[in-house]
Order: sequence, then structure tokens, then C-alpha cells
Amino acid sequence: MTEQYVAAIDQGTTSSRCIIFNRHGDVVALGQREHRQIFPRPGWVEHDAEEIWANVVAVVEEALAAGGLRRHQLAAVGITNQRETTVVWDRQTGQPVHHAIVWQDTRTDRLLRVLGGTEGQDRFRQRCGLPLATYFSGPKLRWLLDEIPGLRERAQRGEVLFGTMDTWLVWQLTGRHVTDVTNASRTMLMNLRTLDWDAETLDAMGIPAAMLPEIRSSAEVYGTATGPLAGVPVAAALGDQHAALFGQTCFDPGDVKGTYGTGAFLVLNTGTEPVVSTNGLLTTVGYQIGGQPAVYALEGSIAMAGSLVQWLRDNLGMITHAAEIEELASQVADNGGCYIVPAFSGLFAPHWRSDARGIIAGLTSYVTKAHLARAVLEATAWQTREVVDAMNSDSGIPLASLKVDGGMVANRLLNQILADVLDVEVVRPKVAETTCLGAAYAAGLAVGYWPDLDSLRANWQHDATWTPQIDAQVRDREYRNWTKAVRRTFGWVESEEDAS
Repeated sequence: MTEQYVAAIDQGTTSSRCIIFNRHGDVVALGQREHRQIFPRPGWVEHDAEEIWANVVAVVEEALAAGGLRRHQLAAVGITNQRETTVVWDRQTGQPVHHAIVWQDTRTDRLLRVLGGTEGQDRFRQRCGLPLATYFSGPKLRWLLDEIPGLRERAQRGEVLFGTMDTWLVWQLTGRHVTDVTNASRTMLMNLRTLDWDAETLDAMGIPAAMLPEIRSSAEVYGTATGPLAGVPVAAALGDQHAALFGQTCFDPGDVKGTYGTGAFLVLNTGTEPVVSTNGLLTTVGYQIGGQPAVYALEGSIAMAGSLVQWLRDNLGMITHAAEIEELASQVADNGGCYIVPAFSGLFAPHWRSDARGIIAGLTSYVTKAHLARAVLEATAWQTREVVDAMNSDSGIPLASLKVDGGMVANRLLNQILADVLDVEVVRPKVAETTCLGAAYAAGLAVGYWPDLDSLRANWQHDATWTPQIDAQVRDREYRNWTKAVRRTFGWVESEEDAS
């Protein structure tokens, strides 16, 4: 019998990839292509959905060719995607009515004040688990309906379809108009408890139900692909951070994964009941396997992690390559009393302060560029500590260990600082492509390629582990200093009311 594999399509913010895995969860082949970033106005970020689809076709073909494989050797394909990015297209022609509006886009800022009304940012939080923010898909869709002439009427007649990038790709591959619970939970339009579109929210947002996809589980066969994957079951969809949770086999309540890239995202498995945060975290669906109960999660997002290292490289010229920060920071035993809070465009979880701006605090003539490099790495760790404290408080489940992935965790010093700051074990897996792996795992489960979660746990292999090495008194002192520095970032940007 011909060896079988599972493919994952990862449609990300800057590129699309296809990775093919074997039964052990090892990478067999990969294809990747970047797409354009379109900036029509300040704060506006768009993608060309048709360009992305063309790139997906290309990377699938590249991955198959790189592995010397035929598509009939694929047992299934799963999809993982940049979340919240919003596409609307014509049901008959398949043509998008507008460029995709990307999750980073801030054009809905004024609209949010209208939608919040007298209740403000938390108007929909009890139902959808999310605060009103430019981040999410629902307000982006409302903007399109308001701004494109005739679109609302076409939507009410069911002539146009809405989707996040998972929906766009599944539709292109199978002709089915579906999304999964993880992506639906990031629209602000899904009721977390019913796992269906919330009629009251749709009415308040002014969004016709006729244009919305059917919500399905994260791991089931949505249809059979045509085109580059003709005959292959399309059997999973998860938003990127949810896929990383699944790929890290965080299947038990209390399991946490941290993905460290441009920003950082921590996701905590909270079990089969949603936990509404009172500490600045997002309540979301972690994943759902077929007809099993949904597993919920709390998420904390950090705006700047790896991008702070890039700033040190590109803006200050202290290093030539990002990897050099580890060697530079290792030249000193501590930060020399220096703290960097990277609130370059405000602070995300758990503060959500758009008025904050970045600072370097505690500077003295003793501080060298090595101390600054170490403070950059510590900034990621202390921001993680703030999110973990919020998770512990919201969930009542103290963090026992942290599974890490993403480009930054090649930095061993960062991982040691994380262990010291969090006072827990930090574990890096052997397979770093956890986002794609999670989508592959879910698809493989749906078609029986892997029999159960235990078989996925057995695949997981650790690459390295870091344990706390610093004294508790030092940890507490440094955290107090960090929180003092954070408070000094608040209120830097004055509102029009403050300035008058």
C-alpha cells in the first residue's frame, strides 16, 4: 500500500504555506509564498483574496513536488489561517466585492463607538467573549455593508457571502460555505454557548444572516477538494493560535501554549465551559472535534515580542541579525536596572491601553547595549507574566508548565528568562511547526489517519526544557520594578478632551 500523509494549508498574514506531515508528525515537504500587503490609507490594511488563493494553489503544488508525492497519497488536508481577516464575495461569480480587510486594520474605530452605545466596549462580551475592538470581523463586515453601495441589499438576498480566510479557502476547494467554531468565535457574532450565530448580536450589528457560513466543528470532513487537491477530503479548519494549541497537544484544562513571533499569543485550555475574563483576556473556542463538546480557552495577546528585537536591529542598529541578541544579552548577568516597555502602539492584554507608549526606564551611565539587549528579552517575559497572572486569576488553574513555539524560542536565553520570570518549567517541542501540525492533526483525526488524542500525545516530543534558576526575592523585586515601568507608559497619548 502506498504511504499516506496529511497536508496542512497555513494561510497567514504575510504568506501562505503548505506543509505535508507523516504519521509521526514529522515535516515531509513544504511550499511557501508571500502575498502583497496593501495600505490604502493610514491604519488600513488589506489583502487580495484572489492573489492569496492563487498562492495557495502554487504552494500545494510546490509541497507535493518537493516531497515527490501525488495528491492521492494525502489522506486529508486541514486549514489554519490568520484570524479575523474579512472577505465578502459574489456567490455566483466567486469574485470578491472588495479587498479582504485584515485583522490589523483599524478603520472601524469610529464605528465601534456607535456599536457600543451606552454600554460601551463590553456590550457583547457576555455572549461572544470579546470586547468591541477593531481586531474582530463583525465590525469589519458592518463597515463593508455600510460603505459599498447596494451590498446590504445583495447580502439580504443571499447573493454575496461572508467568510474569514478559512471559509474563503474551503469554498474555493469544495464549493461549501462553512467555517469552524474557532474562527466563528473571533467574529463577535457567534454565541459562545450555543455555538451558533447570535440573532440579537446580528440585529445590533446590522448583519444579514443570509450571508453567513454554516458553523461546523474544527475536525470533520467539510467536502472533497477539486483543483490542486482533487479527491482529497478537506477535513479541518482552525484559526492559527487555536491550531498551535492543538499542535502542542494542550488537550487538558490548565494546559497553556505560548507562540512567540512578531507578537506573542498565550492560549489556556479551560475545558468544556467558557470562562468570561475579568482580567483583560479574550474568551474563545479552543477547538471542537466532530460531535464532541467544544473545548474553550482564554487568550492573552502581546503586541510586540519579536518585533522589539527587529526594532533593536533596524532602528537602533545594535545588532545585524535578530539571532545576535542572545549572544549580546548573555554578556551581562542582569538588566543593570533597565526596563523596556514596548507600548509602541499601546498595550494589549491584560491592560488594553491605547493611550500607552513605549519607554526605557531606569537608565544610568552603568547601562550598556548588552543590558538593553537583555531588557528587550525580559520585556517579552514580563509581558508573558502579566498574561499568565490574569489567566491564573480568571481560570483558578495555576500554570504548571508552558509549551513554547514560534521563531523567538530558538533563543535559549529567552526561554531561561521565561522560566525564571514565570517560576515554571518551559518546554520547547521537537517539531516547531505547531500551527500547521495542529491543522494536520485535526484533519487526520477526522478521517481516522490518527485514531485518537492519545496517539497525538504519543507523537509529541520535547526538544529542550528550562527550569527556574533565580531566587524568589529577585523575581518579586524585578516584577515590582517592571510594573512601575508599565504604569509610567499610561496616558502618554492625550485624548481631544484631555488636550482641550
